[in-house]
Amino acid sequence: MIMYRCFSLCIIILLTFTLQAQAETFDHSAWSRLLADNVHVINDGTATQVDYDGFVANRTNLQNYLKTLSAVSQNEFDSWNSNEQLAFLINAYNSWTVELILSRYPDLKSIKDLGSFFSSPWKKNFFTLFGAQHSLDYIEQDLIRGSGRYNDPRIHFAINCASIGCPALRPEAYSPADLSQQLDEATISFLQDRSRNRLEGNTLQVSSIFKWYKKDFEKGWKSISSLEQFFAYHAAALELDNDKKQSMLKGTIKITFLDYNWNLNSTP
Repeated sequence: MIMYRCFSLCIIILLTFTLQAQAETFDHSAWSRLLADNVHVINDGTATQVDYDGFVANRTNLQNYLKTLSAVSQNEFDSWNSNEQLAFLINAYNSWTVELILSRYPDLKSIKDLGSFFSSPWKKNFFTLFGAQHSLDYIEQDLIRGSGRYNDPRIHFAINCASIGCPALRPEAYSPADLSQQLDEATISFLQDRSRNRLEGNTLQVSSIFKWYKKDFEKGWKSISSLEQFFAYHAAALELDNDKKQSMLKGTIKITFLDYNWNLNSTP
């Protein structure tokens, strides 16, 4: 009887450690704390402002978190499921973007100030990932968009380019367990922002994100194969009544693209 109880206890302990290991594939809690302290929600939840001064004061904590990202090997990353991978990549992109801003803050008005006519700030190799020096474009264009692993247009409302025109930087880290819900919330919040997406008469004026990444919204996510279908799917967030929704699906509503505001998404 004693041996049976000991065996059962060992099984329970083993299962507990296994479940914990599965639940803690990668610990983003340090990034989540930094976001909670330094990202402020505005405009009824449709946008955020970033306290870069606060990030400066906590830069050591940020850089310690970035070191944990750099320590992940390609084999370790490949062993994770798609939600674990995508949450990792979104958090990596956003946190290294903040670090890039801090490299010259407060002497900049836009992330574009970190580039030039001949070079893009998104192509700067300034961090280590999977054992090599890489850029923000490597994460977004190669790993997220170019790998073919994810094919989820909602990522465009999660990754943040430190600009006012960008979708909000979420005040918490993305997590594998809640990823789909978080991506839905990010998408709806962005579409509800009338400074960036609005119906004017029979014209839907939307963010230039939909022009730059149009193909990503036509790849079959939720069986959607056009921008019109994507906007109709999110009719409620865009405040399209049923008639406008049907007009959108018929292609009788004109879609235009608003200028993008590249100014820094900082607190006043």
